[in-house]
Amino acid sequence: MAEDTKHADAVDAKPSRTDRLSIFAKKKKNEWEGQPEDSSGNQYRIIIPTFQYNISYKKLGKCIIINNKNFAKNTGMCTRNGTDKDAGDLQKCFRDIGFDVSIYNDLSCKKMREILGEVANEDHSDAACFSCILLSHGDEGLIYGTDAFMAIKDLATLFRGDKCQSLIGKPKLFFIQACRGSEFDEGIQTDSGSSNDTLEMDANPRYKIPVEADFLYAYSTVPGYYSWRNSGKGSWFVQSLCSVLNEYGKNLEILQILTLVNYRVARNYESQSDDPRFCRKKQIPCVVSMLTKELYFCKLVPPAQQI
Repeated sequence: MAEDTKHADAVDAKPSRTDRLSIFAKKKKNEWEGQPEDSSGNQYRIIIPTFQYNISYKKLGKCIIINNKNFAKNTGMCTRNGTDKDAGDLQKCFRDIGFDVSIYNDLSCKKMREILGEVANEDHSDAACFSCILLSHGDEGLIYGTDAFMAIKDLATLFRGDKCQSLIGKPKLFFIQACRGSEFDEGIQTDSGSSNDTLEMDANPRYKIPVEADFLYAYSTVPGYYSWRNSGKGSWFVQSLCSVLNEYGKNLEILQILTLVNYRVARNYESQSDDPRFCRKKQIPCVVSMLTKELYFCKLVPPAQQI
């Protein structure tokens, strides 16, 4: 019983008036997930080089992870237990893909803006893309520093085409593990099974392009809803993202990757509590894409050139 409490699931939002409860999540058995095959059983994917981002640069790019775990008392935010596991797993899988990863822990709003501002002012000419991961408490359109909250847009804007010219026409990816409100997803019954685990509530510069183009935002949940995190095993979204990247990060296109993440979060996790108000809750991530081409994290070799 003590072990269940130690590794309970929580939401990344400001605590409500309701007492914090231990939530028990259920993880469904793995189902087969794979790439399409031809009549002979060989896996394939369509290659259209002109419709894909060029990643033939010296570097894949930087990945900045901001991991906020502890918060000032005046924010009313609780400690985000389990986030260190998320940060560590993300560091490993993004590094394995080819990113130059840096982790920053417990940053104030001012410090978050300063660090990302410095990165935006760097020369990314030899990089194919940029990635930023925010792990914190949040609300709709907001992310918490250790001392207060700020608009996510204020951080992303630093990398717009009119402010960071060395990333013009290149993908800029933002992954956000944080609540976006205080609603629960009740889910709907389907003909599927159930399971067992413990959780706690919680560029081409010659062309004129829109300054907001080539951004992608992968949110852990949809607007208005809680985002779940396990104090012992990490958050549903981040752990699903890491598992998919580890399996398919060098084979699938980014939207295929994130669609598979959506599938795993939606199918593999469900909360349960002695309090019926917090029982059998679900979660679905949300992707907002302004990408203008397909993005693969590895070079695609046409079949004729494959050995």
